[in-house]
Amino acid sequence: MTDIIDLGERDRQLKTIGIVSYLLHAIVAVSALVPTVQASIVLLVIAFVLDLVKKDDAAGTWQESHFRWRIRSVLWAGALYLLTLPLWFLLVLPGWIAWFLISIWFLYRIVRGWLNLNDNRPIQA
Repeated sequence: MTDIIDLGERDRQLKTIGIVSYLLHAIVAVSALVPTVQASIVLLVIAFVLDLVKKDDAAGTWQESHFRWRIRSVLWAGALYLLTLPLWFLLVLPGWIAWFLISIWFLYRIVRGWLNLNDNRPIQA
């Protein structure tokens, strides 16, 4: 049986920020997997900036790992998308496959992190 953590006010606020950030990330990730549906990159930028601004507030808490996880997820996904961008210009199908796989990986990270956040657990990288 897992221990139930009683969240203080700061933890509740950080968790709310985490939920909003994971939700914005999830909208972008899911829309990247659905043909002809693309959520605005603005949603991802909002979540990324929110995480960057609030990450210091989470320092020393179990939620600190979630801020790192989300920031790294965006940075890695962005780097991988940019790296595979030339595939779209050379051969469309390999570009689509690469971006689909990156999007699946990104969605996995969002779901894994969100589940841990929901259980009040840090994310173990």
